[in-house]
Amino acid sequence: MSLNRRNFLAKSAIAAGTGAGLILGAPAVVRADSNRTFNWRMTNAYAPGSPFYVQGPGSPTDFCQRVASMSGGRLRIQHFAAGELIPALEGFDAVSSGLVEMNAANAFFWSGRVPAAQYFTAVPFGMNTQGMNAWIYNGGGLALWEELYEPFGLVPMPIGNTGTQMTGWFRQPLESVDDLNGLQMRIPGLAGRVYSELGVSVRLLPGGEIFPALERGVIDAAEFVGPYQDRRMGLHNAAKNYYTTGWHEPTNVTELIINKGAWDSLPEDLQAIVRNAAQACNNESLAWSDAVNADALEDLVTNEGVIARPLPPEIIARLYEVTNDTLASMAAADPATQRIHEHFMAFRSKYASWAAVGERGFMNLGDGRA
Repeated sequence: MSLNRRNFLAKSAIAAGTGAGLILGAPAVVRADSNRTFNWRMTNAYAPGSPFYVQGPGSPTDFCQRVASMSGGRLRIQHFAAGELIPALEGFDAVSSGLVEMNAANAFFWSGRVPAAQYFTAVPFGMNTQGMNAWIYNGGGLALWEELYEPFGLVPMPIGNTGTQMTGWFRQPLESVDDLNGLQMRIPGLAGRVYSELGVSVRLLPGGEIFPALERGVIDAAEFVGPYQDRRMGLHNAAKNYYTTGWHEPTNVTELIINKGAWDSLPEDLQAIVRNAAQACNNESLAWSDAVNADALEDLVTNEGVIARPLPPEIIARLYEVTNDTLASMAAADPATQRIHEHFMAFRSKYASWAAVGERGFMNLGDGRA
């Protein structure tokens, strides 16, 4: 290109910029952002190799891969399972302080510091996964979650869901409420508070310690997730009474938290990629859980001698009564919990009315063989 031609093009660009500076300036910013790359770290509350919680369809490692692919490598996230970078339950502080950019866990792990966080994992006798997703995504739940975590410099969102979890494994069958009194049970979250009101001695054990404790009789009962995950841990080899009611966790949300400063540094298109990848994993993890749980439960009952049945109605009724009292006491003790409790319960009531006509109405038809 000749010198005169280069000068002409340069002058033309300057002239055009004078008359349309805003038009030319905006794309320049976009181009700069599109060339910037980000390298983040995500920690996790669960052990290396854990299905659903660490690896597999819809898992946090799947999320990291989706983000890298969707962003063309502009946002790469290195995943660390529990103990690989920080201890299992230090993700909240690690992300809040900026030590890492992301963490995957369950919100009820932080209930000692933020009591209302439990409402964003599971509420006993609360809503199923469809209802929970409706509340979070379209019913105002996500805005409340974000508001709750704002003082800690955190941006939360769902990244997975196990669906309904099982009541758990019991060495001896349950026939009445009295059978709960004196029981030693591994159970986390709000359900532990409910059980303790009925005389259960609640034990908080990490996943790897559940089977040996149940096998040796250190505990009498244990809850973990559902048929696939429980079978993988061998819980059926330590107890044969499997109660399926799932009253305590009718859904179970996996939480992604992001450091607010890191989040604000992302261009809008990368923020959109993160949100869409998280929502995709939320959906796919549930689909995977439903598929593998169906096969696992059939195997446990058919081949492993497991007795799978719902809790007796008397026990369910008492658990429901104590749950309502426990939730009311929690709400009364903390203004943030009170606000979220009222919002959650109002949406639950509305959703239940629709579900009774829609989903439950269909399920009551049976399997079509009647």
